Amino acid sequence: MVSLALFMTSRWPCWWLYACMGLTGAAASHADALRTSSGLAQASAPVQQIHQWVVDTGDHHALPFLVVDKVHATVHVFNEHANWVGSAPALLGAALGDASAADIGDRALRKIRPFEKTTPAGRFEAALDYNLAGDLVLWVDYASAVSLHPLRSVSAKEHRYERLISLTPLDNRISYGCINVLPAFFDEIVKPQFAHRPGVVYVLPETRSWKSVFLKSTSQSSEIVK
Repeated sequence: MVSLALFMTSRWPCWWLYACMGLTGAAASHADALRTSSGLAQASAPVQQIHQWVVDTGDHHALPFLVVDKVHATVHVFNEHANWVGSAPALLGAALGDASAADIGDRALRKIRPFEKTTPAGRFEAALDYNLAGDLVLWVDYASAVSLHPLRSVSAKEHRYERLISLTPLDNRISYGCINVLPAFFDEIVKPQFAHRPGVVYVLPETRSWKSVFLKSTSQSSEIVK
């Protein structure tokens, strides 16, 4: 078995370390391992930039927040003090795009066309709650039925687990729009941050700059529940 120290000093980013640890069954040490690595420093430039913007503007209103990097298929979690808590790979909407169809949240999955399977970009007020199946999820865009939830198999032919733990983000586009993460990451990193309060999710766009999406939404952010 490859040692933790070797992973920490290798070229693999922190989220891959997390996935590999999940494969070895070392669930108890996941959170500690993540917190001891420099996760934010290994994130993409847009993630680092929007994190700095949140810190400078206080846009998160002293609530936990999460940044979804669609281009690199990663999720980055921060606490109410804007300190990095953990990062992990994610599965995202199969279609390229930053908006959801207006009525998509009211449709059955079988009626969603391939080009409509997008993960919308933007600033969302997020909270833990249960979906219609009784599963605990982090609701991101309730109206569009978009949530962040633990990985679950939809069809064996989709190979979602294999996609999630692969070394490339190029095969991580498979969902109807929801954000899928490893169950241990959801339970140990996401859930504790949002367990007793709502938070904010920033989904970075993939067809335009993050500034074009988030800077104009600042005036709307004052309405978030504290």
